[in-house]
Amino acid sequence: MTVENCGQSEALGEIMYLLDTNILSELVKRQPNRNVMRKSGAVPGASLYTASVCVMELRYGALRRGDGGLLWAKIQEYIISRVSILDFSLKEAVMAGDILNAWYDKGLPIGVEDLLIGSIALSNGLAVVSANTKHLSRIPNLQLENWLL
Repeated sequence: MTVENCGQSEALGEIMYLLDTNILSELVKRQPNRNVMRKSGAVPGASLYTASVCVMELRYGALRRGDGGLLWAKIQEYIISRVSILDFSLKEAVMAGDILNAWYDKGLPIGVEDLLIGSIALSNGLAVVSANTKHLSRIPNLQLENWLL
C-alpha cells in the first residue's frame, strides 16, 4: 500500500502516525500501557498506520511463544485489521540507503528494522510512535513520539 497526501491532514490538522511494533504490542497485552490506550483511542483510525516490517516483527514474536497461534489471531483481529499497512518499496529503499550511508559515515550502530520503519514513515510523511527513541531519533527530519510516557 502507498499513501497519498499522508502526514498531516491539512483539512483536519491531524497528524498521521506509524505505530512501531513496541506500541502495537501494547494493544494486545493483558494490562496495556494506559497512555498508549488513551492516545491511540484519541486518534481517528484513518490516521493510524504501521509498516510491513512491524507485521513481520509481530508475527515472529507470536511464533516464538507457546501460544503463538492464539496470539497471532489476536494480533490479526485487534491490530492488523485496524491499521493501514505500508510496504517497503523503491522510494523507501532509496531513502533507507541514504540514511544508512549517513549513519555509517558517523560510525553509528543501526538496527535494520528501525532503518526500514523510519524510511517508510519519512517517505509517507508520518510521525513514528515508538519507545525506541535512541535509534529512531538519529533519522533526520523524522517526527517521533513515545506514547508509553
